[in-house]
Amino acid sequence: MKYLGIDTSNYTTSAAVYDSGTGLAVQKKKLLPVKKGERGLRQSDALFHHTVQLPEVTDELFGEVCAPVDAVGVSVSPTTRPGSYMPCFLAGVAAAKTLCAASGIPLYTFSHQQGHIAAALYSAGKTELINERFIAFHVSGGATDVLLVSPDEDRIILPELIASSSDLKAGQAVDRTGVALGLDFPAGAALDALARQSKRTFNIKVKLVNGCCSLSGLENKCMKMISDGEAPEDVARMCIEYIAAALSAMTEAATAKYGSLPLVYSGGVMSNSIIRERFAEKYKAYFAQPDFSCDNAAGTAYLAYLKGSRDGSV
Repeated sequence: MKYLGIDTSNYTTSAAVYDSGTGLAVQKKKLLPVKKGERGLRQSDALFHHTVQLPEVTDELFGEVCAPVDAVGVSVSPTTRPGSYMPCFLAGVAAAKTLCAASGIPLYTFSHQQGHIAAALYSAGKTELINERFIAFHVSGGATDVLLVSPDEDRIILPELIASSSDLKAGQAVDRTGVALGLDFPAGAALDALARQSKRTFNIKVKLVNGCCSLSGLENKCMKMISDGEAPEDVARMCIEYIAAALSAMTEAATAKYGSLPLVYSGGVMSNSIIRERFAEKYKAYFAQPDFSCDNAAGTAYLAYLKGSRDGSV
């Protein structure tokens, strides 16, 4: 059986097919265009670009994977929390509903965050955790969330928010710092490479409030370093080190409260090589492979497979 996943998140148009026979997921994705020097898109522009790009992405996908598919999974909201909504997901929902209505195949809906977690488990080879409780981090431009994830009969996995950033998200700090340094948006990969050139060390202490961090001070610090003429690689390193310190403090707070549950890290920020290397050694945690860390539909396709297998409709 083949399961199509669609995810039209804030900055990536993504489609993937999970083949239950081979256990392999093939994904294709395309970043939304952001003009040089800008730090994002309005939702109306994001929705327009997804409408244009989704057929291009699916054409490429099905040029590699033979159609037809047996079911479709689609991201409909950022999270499973009540009131979670972003217009950009409407592009994927519209395409998924049209395909399923025309083909008479099942449609399964998930949150973008569920997809990230599932992609991390799939690419790390730890899908058995879907049947257990674990602590997941979703760290991106839209979230810096610590989640207690439990198995759920209907929704496969149910993430419960236990901590987050109180203001700026980690991915926003990365992108804003990168753009200020003249890097293209999104700036994660370029800022990572730049930070690795720095020889500076930083002694960073992060204060949490009820397990939650604040990152607005990080942006202010990085902007001051830039205005003071400090080396770009040192600014980049400061940004990454501060985020690493915040995530480390949040990890320790979560494990102190909920015990030594498995730790799973997902989201674009967690593809940063400095943070990944440090946390893999310190916490023995599980990470999405880099191509499955950033926004992708592979997790959504895998969830559709699990849902279809569980309810017997596929």
